[in-house]
Amino acid sequence: MKIAIVCYPTFGGSGVVATELGISLSKRGHEIHFVTYKQPVRLEYLSHNIKYHEVIVPEYPLFHYQPYELALSSKLVTVVKEHQIDLLHVHYAIPHAYAGFMAQQMLKAEGIELPMMTTLHGTDITLVGSHSFYKPAVNFSINQSNVVTSVSESLRQDTLAIFDINKDIHVVPNFIDFENLPKNVGDCQRDLMAEEDEKIITHVSNLRPVKRIDDMIQVFDKIQQKIKAKLIIIGDGPERENASKLAHKLGIRDRVMFLGKSNEIEKILCYSDLFLLPSEKESFGLAALEAMAYGVPVISTNVGGVPEVNRHGESGYLSDLGDIDDMANNAVKILSDPEQLVQFKMRARQIALEFDMQRIVPLYEKLYQSMLTKNS
Repeated sequence: MKIAIVCYPTFGGSGVVATELGISLSKRGHEIHFVTYKQPVRLEYLSHNIKYHEVIVPEYPLFHYQPYELALSSKLVTVVKEHQIDLLHVHYAIPHAYAGFMAQQMLKAEGIELPMMTTLHGTDITLVGSHSFYKPAVNFSINQSNVVTSVSESLRQDTLAIFDINKDIHVVPNFIDFENLPKNVGDCQRDLMAEEDEKIITHVSNLRPVKRIDDMIQVFDKIQQKIKAKLIIIGDGPERENASKLAHKLGIRDRVMFLGKSNEIEKILCYSDLFLLPSEKESFGLAALEAMAYGVPVISTNVGGVPEVNRHGESGYLSDLGDIDDMANNAVKILSDPEQLVQFKMRARQIALEFDMQRIVPLYEKLYQSMLTKNS
């Protein structure tokens, strides 16, 4: 199949998942065409099966905001016609599904049928998409898509509750590429980050308010009062300064490491003992899944799609939003018993294997085939 993929080319979860999906599909013999305004960050190479098409938005004084949707839909029409694209897969409802629909209509006027799949990732539905300014357009775009998928059952239910959807939404979860996980993670030098008797607790995010970073600092404070530990925070964002100030106030700033946007997440996860995710909203919990893939148990809130990934009492523990005491107690429960910690680490990785890319990508292929069959 020749598949055009539209996504945001940034470090965000939807862009990463879309890029990894495209790369995997190319290895399975499909021809993949990424169409976006910048080469995706995870797209490290191009090949005969992977092409990138840049969407250029000319600047005109007439426009206060440059019309990216128009440029994207026009570029899609060009790419489809030049490369005989079989189907379009857009990630994130805004503005990609809308631009995809416009491309479909332009192509239809020329006698070309282009089936479109829309994958919903989270804030495109629960935050931005539900805003009154965008809701009618998003609702329309989803209903006009030939196939709609969501990354979790929780997000599927949210979409059905927020919008007036008249078609099935298929749940296809996010995934981990176990085949390409670093093979030498067991050789990581743990002593570079902590003393031998210290537990290493990790968090990875964009440090936005929705991640509840202050809650995490308070949870860690309670943990380190009972167990010698260090907190490593990977990522950067608006809550970093406040979190640092809170750590100072609690007298634990020397035990909290802010590493910013690190390229060594895998190395850090490989010697982590616990992963904290106290988020207010998570459509799936990809950061938790990535930690579990390295055998790191997860202490998280029970919001959104996280319970579909982090299984209570198996790969870690779930707590109600804002229940700092419960999260800290559960963390201590795992960390204070070496044998139990080993069991949680093993179980976390076992559960993560259920989300192996080799199991998930065929689900997309099956849906692609159904789209082409209906369209023939």
